[in-house]
Amino acid sequence: MAAGRQEAPDHQPENGFTPLDHTPPRLLPQIDASVLPSLGGFGKHQKQLVVLTWIPALFIGFSQFSDYFLLAQPNGTCVHPPANDSSWTGAPPLLAAPGGTPAFHLGSNETGESYSGGMAMLCACKEWKLELLTGLSQNVVTKWNLVCDSAWKVHIAKFSLLVGSIFGYLVMGVMADWFGRQPVLILSVLFVLVFGLSVSFSVNATMFSTLRFFEGFCLAGLTLSLYVLRIELCLPDWRFSMTMVASFLMVAGQLLMPGVAALCRNWPDRDDWQVLQIVIISPFVLMLPYVWIFPESLRWLLATQHYRRSKVMMLRIAKKNQVDMTTEPSGVLIELEQELHKKPQRTCIVKMMSTRNLWKNIVVLCVNSLTGYGIHHCFSRSMMDPEARLTAMCHTDYYTMAGIALATCLAVCPAVALMGRRGGLLTFMIITALASLLQLGLLNLIGKYSLLLRDTLNRKFSVAFSIIGMFSSHAVSTLSIFFCAEITPTVIRGGGLGLVLASAGFGMLTAPIMELHNQKGYFLHHVIFACCTLLCIICLLLLPEPRGQPLPESLADGESFTRQTLLRPGEQHLLLAKTDRDYSRLETMANCMDGMPKLSNAKIMKYL
Repeated sequence: MAAGRQEAPDHQPENGFTPLDHTPPRLLPQIDASVLPSLGGFGKHQKQLVVLTWIPALFIGFSQFSDYFLLAQPNGTCVHPPANDSSWTGAPPLLAAPGGTPAFHLGSNETGESYSGGMAMLCACKEWKLELLTGLSQNVVTKWNLVCDSAWKVHIAKFSLLVGSIFGYLVMGVMADWFGRQPVLILSVLFVLVFGLSVSFSVNATMFSTLRFFEGFCLAGLTLSLYVLRIELCLPDWRFSMTMVASFLMVAGQLLMPGVAALCRNWPDRDDWQVLQIVIISPFVLMLPYVWIFPESLRWLLATQHYRRSKVMMLRIAKKNQVDMTTEPSGVLIELEQELHKKPQRTCIVKMMSTRNLWKNIVVLCVNSLTGYGIHHCFSRSMMDPEARLTAMCHTDYYTMAGIALATCLAVCPAVALMGRRGGLLTFMIITALASLLQLGLLNLIGKYSLLLRDTLNRKFSVAFSIIGMFSSHAVSTLSIFFCAEITPTVIRGGGLGLVLASAGFGMLTAPIMELHNQKGYFLHHVIFACCTLLCIICLLLLPEPRGQPLPESLADGESFTRQTLLRPGEQHLLLAKTDRDYSRLETMANCMDGMPKLSNAKIMKYL
């Protein structure tokens, strides 16, 4: 009955039991089965709106990967060494510099006493020349000399965008459930333009970090509202494919970002980083007409009983899809007329705690998202070659990560088509766990028993496992977010998706935290996330399979959306109907007990 929704009847009662009366099922709660098909299904109206949700994905990709250029670490050359320059001859240069003067890479992640001592001498330099070898000719770090004692300000700037995104996902998700998807979308667009353009006019690092916090906050609201609207516009067969197109566009933004940065290099009137910030924010002006073009989600209007607005929206959609509602046989419009007197009812994400299954599913997906993005940094750091030159390392690492993201999107599509959402997520999580455990255990084993081959084999195996781990962890994160959007009811979908996206933000936040501490505790960091992958594998078995199923609309629908039993209905019926055992002894014992004198509770307790 309530074990799954795969064989649900035309009307799924909220309490999970079949009603005894013959009342006809309501049509308005069955949006995927009744309402949208009566309006033309996935028609012209829905397709146009989905395309409008794709366009901003490219611009969001630009903004999310702008840190690689705005906050890139420069190569420094000491121009005026200290008075006692004999100490400079004792420390080997980290990078070759013109004229034999030691140069250094301020963004190096190496640790050790020699490195700390060398950095102390380099930071004692009276004056140095900072130079970016890739991307821009000047960025935030070189503009305000954020090196040595001021290097922590770079990490704060990286924190600000991510922390702003985390708060944005949580706050905007609740607002999307309470006020609607369209107001959150429009407000996010307006304030992204305001704060994003203000960032380019920052006069110091403090102002830059503060404005970046609000930029991340608004970008989070924009990302979340577009994701929810895209999901709620589609029928079950179209949801995943339409979402993956947006993912491809975000990866395209990541791939095109170096070219955009190259076009902003050596700008005559302004600093390069200011021009780049203006270029990546200005395209959001194209979204201003969404105020009049993009309507509110019909699914949210019906789920929250905004029936008067729903009627206007349904007539508009039917007209756009060329459907005559006066002759439609389902009777959706007739039932809607009878419900116009009801008042809207909104739901907050806090009510999720009163459920039994729904909150567990969301918590499992939050942990999955956190683990996927957190362990992704462990793999990316292991993949980087510390001996490579700065120019080669920057280009190679950046395009390798972008290529892995593209390969992940290409692989997720057939995997989900074959194994479903839960099967695909479980498969990629198992691959992530294996790559992590092999990288932690096998490499140490090789170094213990084969000292001669330790350096070469460790490097090759580390790179191989890192690529596999980045590939699978990116797939885990992508599927966890999509999974949550499908199993969370419409009335709290914004809040539920905001929780999972905020968990992903916490996972990404581990990267700048590790950099701030010069990668100290990196091994423990990797071990903790490797253990989390094993925990996630067990918990994923408890999730339902939403492929081909209608989206849940109310909390009752989400609560009844549980994992399907392992036994088929026919097998379960035969198992319960099996009565070939002999229960005559139990019957005889019961008859004997009836003939015995009854004991009081005090005597029973005395005997016990």
